[in-house]
Amino acid sequence: MVCPVGRKQAEIGAGAVLLALAAVAVAVSPASWVNLVLGGLLALGGAALIGHGLTLRPPVLEVGDGEFRYIRGRYIVRIPFTDIGSYYLLSGRTRSLGLCDLAGRPRVFPSTEGRRASRPYLPLTGMTSPDKVDAFMSSAGIPPRDRSLTAGG
Repeated sequence: MVCPVGRKQAEIGAGAVLLALAAVAVAVSPASWVNLVLGGLLALGGAALIGHGLTLRPPVLEVGDGEFRYIRGRYIVRIPFTDIGSYYLLSGRTRSLGLCDLAGRPRVFPSTEGRRASRPYLPLTGMTSPDKVDAFMSSAGIPPRDRSLTAGG
């Protein structure tokens, strides 16, 4: 399952709009140095946005060979199914996937950004549908974590 990346689409689209505005600014008055400078700045900004948008990598969830894999660029997490007891989803601006061990304790993963030493979840994207993640995890045979505090529910 590949998580859709709205930020990537937005940056590429905004870069294309800036490139079009650069062309319009230069076409309006190609003899004016103000329009040439404005067109050049808009073109540089548009090219930078498109370049950055193309480098964004969406997170990928995979299941195979008896293991669960999370891939985001060069960051790869591989966990055997025998070590996963359940999962949970964290909602918010950026959805995240948490995995629990067989005792129900959240697993801790190294940070994907290098800012913190560890985190108890794997970041997805804001456009990721919780229903798709639930369907993916149930097809892999990983049950959702019961968040109730009562025994037997």
